[in-house]
Amino acid sequence: MEQKLNNSPEILLNIAIELLKKIIATPSLSKDEYDVSLVIERFFSQRNIPTNRFKNNIWATNKYFDENKPSIVLNTHHDTVKPNKSYTLDPFIPLEKDGKLFGLGSNDAGASLVSMVQVFLNFYEYQNLSHNLIIALTAEEEISGKEGIEALFPQLPNVELVIVGEPTQMNLAIAEKGLLVIDGEMLGTASHAAHPNSDNAIVKCMADLQHILNYKFPKISPYLGEVKITLSVINAGTQHNVVPEKCSFTLDVRVTDEYSNKEVFEIIQSEMKSNLSARSFRLNSSKINENHPIVKAGLEIGRITYGSPTSSDQAIIPCTSVKIGPGDSTRSHTADEFIYINEINEGIGIYIKILEKIV
Repeated sequence: MEQKLNNSPEILLNIAIELLKKIIATPSLSKDEYDVSLVIERFFSQRNIPTNRFKNNIWATNKYFDENKPSIVLNTHHDTVKPNKSYTLDPFIPLEKDGKLFGLGSNDAGASLVSMVQVFLNFYEYQNLSHNLIIALTAEEEISGKEGIEALFPQLPNVELVIVGEPTQMNLAIAEKGLLVIDGEMLGTASHAAHPNSDNAIVKCMADLQHILNYKFPKISPYLGEVKITLSVINAGTQHNVVPEKCSFTLDVRVTDEYSNKEVFEIIQSEMKSNLSARSFRLNSSKINENHPIVKAGLEIGRITYGSPTSSDQAIIPCTSVKIGPGDSTRSHTADEFIYINEINEGIGIYIKILEKIV
């Protein structure tokens, strides 16, 4: 490419940090992202970059967008979970200390957002790119909502690849587990606790659950391992002397790329005696070919590939995608969430190096 960087790495980092501080200071809980979307719009407007809005999703294209070229999308989310009760700091006051920036959403996924914004600015005026570059900063990721990237995606032109910004320590998550939530109910016969009851719903349910929690799916993914079933909710009974007529429960199932969500549900259903219902089949697992140019580009600059156990908007993106971003997933949703300043600096640099190889 003929052009040089529009700004030095130091300038890009400083702009990123200031933007992240504004985002942290603007509460953006899922479904309530309008104010933070205004912050993002204002940022681009101050740089004379036109943006598009769909609900609380903000997106823009590179200056020399060519409708005849395929597009690469830089996508991450600007919504956050609710701050948990263990916070010792104000989650909405950005605090820079000891090389860290504290605040709700700083790690998940504010650092990815501001890094991607700087990368987009860096490439914005390039004239001879092989691909268009689109930035899409979207809502409702934390709740897998339908008004985020899923709603916006049909409006994005000629999408060939989506780079999803989530905390991966700037390594490439080339596979990601899907999520299947199953509600179940075991029926029995209600009775007085003092009398014999061979149809106790709780006892029957315990046996059914123990069976499925010990079940091993035959297919094992090279990157994601086994399908994982976790019992996360169980409810039965209200009185010590009454055997209830039912026992209800919820299973959290993390699905690998070896199965579709429907296939896993059918297998679980065939193995259990309880009545089961899936909340949704939307959040399937994803995988990118190991020989894809972006994977090769990441490996060439020393990044590693892995399978991610956590879900993201990749689950509802209907095209090839890869997950990569600054930060550490283990910090997400924790009290006093933070990002290291140098992680953002590294993120900007690595994104640029990878894109230089593929656009």
